[in-house]
Amino acid sequence: MGAQLTTAVDELSRSLQTLQSNLADLGDDSPLAQLGERVGDLVLSLDRIAAVDDMEGVRAVEVTQRGFSLSLMPFDISARFLSMIQARRCGWIFTSATLSLGEDFGHFTGRLGLTDSPTLKIESPFNYELQSLLYLPTVMPEPASSGYVAKVIETALPLIDAARGGAFVLFTSHRALAQGASLLRACWSGHSPYRLFVQGEGPRERLLKEFREDGNGGLLGTTSLWEGVDVKGEALRLVIIEKLPFASPDDPLVRARIDHLQATGGNAFRDYQLPEAALALKQGVGRLIRSEEDYGTVVICVPRMMGRGYGKVLLAALPAMTPTRDRDEALRFIRKHAPPKPVSDQATARTAAAP
Repeated sequence: MGAQLTTAVDELSRSLQTLQSNLADLGDDSPLAQLGERVGDLVLSLDRIAAVDDMEGVRAVEVTQRGFSLSLMPFDISARFLSMIQARRCGWIFTSATLSLGEDFGHFTGRLGLTDSPTLKIESPFNYELQSLLYLPTVMPEPASSGYVAKVIETALPLIDAARGGAFVLFTSHRALAQGASLLRACWSGHSPYRLFVQGEGPRERLLKEFREDGNGGLLGTTSLWEGVDVKGEALRLVIIEKLPFASPDDPLVRARIDHLQATGGNAFRDYQLPEAALALKQGVGRLIRSEEDYGTVVICVPRMMGRGYGKVLLAALPAMTPTRDRDEALRFIRKHAPPKPVSDQATARTAAAP
C-alpha cells in the first residue's frame, strides 16, 4: 500500500475510533447505538487491512462516483477454511464441472487445504467424440502480433458460413472484441448474412435471448460469456475461441499473486497461471455441448496449443473431443450438422446456377 494511502487510512481509522467513542458515550438506549457497533466493525476491518503484511495478501482500493472501498484478498485461505470446516462436524461436498484438470483435483483441493479429502470424477453423459469436433487451425500468427485478430476473423468467416450462423466468437479482451466485431462487419460490407449480437451493444440477457430465438445468429463476447451461459439445441453449433484465456500479468491482482508465488519459491506459471487458464478454457469450450442432442465444433485459434509443452495440459483439461488440424475435415463436420438452407436461398442458388 502506498505511503500516501497508508497515511490516509491511518487518519480515517483514528477518525472512526473517535466517532465510535462519541457514539458510545450516548449510551445503549440511544437510537444511534447500532451505528456505533457498525463503526466499531469498520474500525476492526480497516485496521486488519492496513496492518497486513504484503506477503499475506493483496490489498486493493476501488474508487467510484459514490465512494470508495478497501479490500483484502489473502493469498492463502486454507487455514481459515479448514477451521470453518472443523467448527461444523458435518459432510462437505463440492461439485462442479471445473474442479479438476484431467484427473487431477490438486489445484482446487490444495488451495483449500483439503489435501486428504477423497475426490471423484464422474464422466459426462455427453458423447463428445461423436457430438463434437475440436479444430485447431495450423496457419495462425503469434497471438501478440498486430494482425492476429484479423487472422482470427479471416479463419472464422468460412466456418461461420459453413455452419450457417449459430456461432459464438469468444475473445479474451474488450479491445479484441471491438476489433473483431468491426472487422466482421467490414467483411460483410454492412449486409450481414446472419444477425450479429455483440456484447456491450445491449444487455447480456437480452442478447442471449435474441440469439436463442434467432437460431442462426452470431454472438461475439468476452469474459462474461465464457461461463454461466446455457444455449441448448441447434441455435449454438460453433464456438470459436480467439486466444488462450491467460490472465494478464499487467493486472495488479494477478501481478501480486505471481510476485507472491515467486517470493515463496513457487512456480507462478505452473502453479497459478496455467491451471487458471486451463479451467477458463474448459469453461469456454463447455458452452457448446449442453445436452445429449447437441452437435457442434469448437475452434481454438492458437498455434501454441500444439507447439508448446503446456498445450498438453490445456488439451487434457478439455472433454474427450475428436481433434483435427485439417480445415476440410472441420468444414465437412460443420456442414453435416448445419441446418438446411432456407427454401428461398436454395431457389436463388438454382437461379444463379442456371445457364
